[in-house]
Amino acid sequence: MAEPSWQETLRLRLAERNNRESAFAPIIEQYRRLAQQTKLLKERNATLLRAVGSVKGSSTITGSGEDNPVRAAYVASLETQISSLRDELANLYKTQGQNAQRLLSMNETLREKEELSRIDSENLRKSRDEIATLRRKVDQHAELMTEKDRTVQILHDEISTALLELGQVEERNRDLAKDNAKLLQRWLDAKQADANRMNEANEMYENMRSRHQNVLSWREGSNDEPGGVLSPESSRPTSGSGKELGTSEAQSAMKKNGHLSPAQRGLDLTPNG
Repeated sequence: MAEPSWQETLRLRLAERNNRESAFAPIIEQYRRLAQQTKLLKERNATLLRAVGSVKGSSTITGSGEDNPVRAAYVASLETQISSLRDELANLYKTQGQNAQRLLSMNETLREKEELSRIDSENLRKSRDEIATLRRKVDQHAELMTEKDRTVQILHDEISTALLELGQVEERNRDLAKDNAKLLQRWLDAKQADANRMNEANEMYENMRSRHQNVLSWREGSNDEPGGVLSPESSRPTSGSGKELGTSEAQSAMKKNGHLSPAQRGLDLTPNG
């Protein structure tokens, strides 16, 4: 990702400043050492001057000998330097011991850190293995969910097809129920018509039988009377309204729906016979 322009400009300017300031670092270090040496020489000169001032009050000054104050001052200065150097060396030894102790401590800390790093590396390796295993499980779960989704879709399609077929079957059942109701009504109507025809036939049979009985009674009565002669006209049966029944009308009365009536079969038969 690219940095913003103002950040890049600030970084470049800081780098230029560091390069510019570090260019004079060796010269500054040399000047620092020169200043330290100059300070040390100034201290030595001040010591010598103090020694010379203390000697001015004496009567004679010699250039050599054990009682030369300049030499004594120089020796005292050297002893002071040796003492300071010894102190510095002792401090250095002390610092070296502290550094050695610190180094041992740091080595121990480093060893502990390395052990912790090794444990962390092992844990990281285990974590990576677990992550890989979990990823495989996630992939397997995703494949399983995809397969289940396909199965659910197939089941939905089958359910939709089954519901459509069920609707068609129910529609056919309703149509069949309507047809059955119509057929049943037609059958009942036909049976009712048959019953009506049977009732009419029985009624006609009873009428013919009653008329036959009347004719027989009339014949017996006319035979009992003296000189009674039956004419063909008078022996013909008449209807209930007094009109004579013709041959064709009698035959049609005897026959109903293509079946012979009981009167045509025989006048002496009963409805059961």
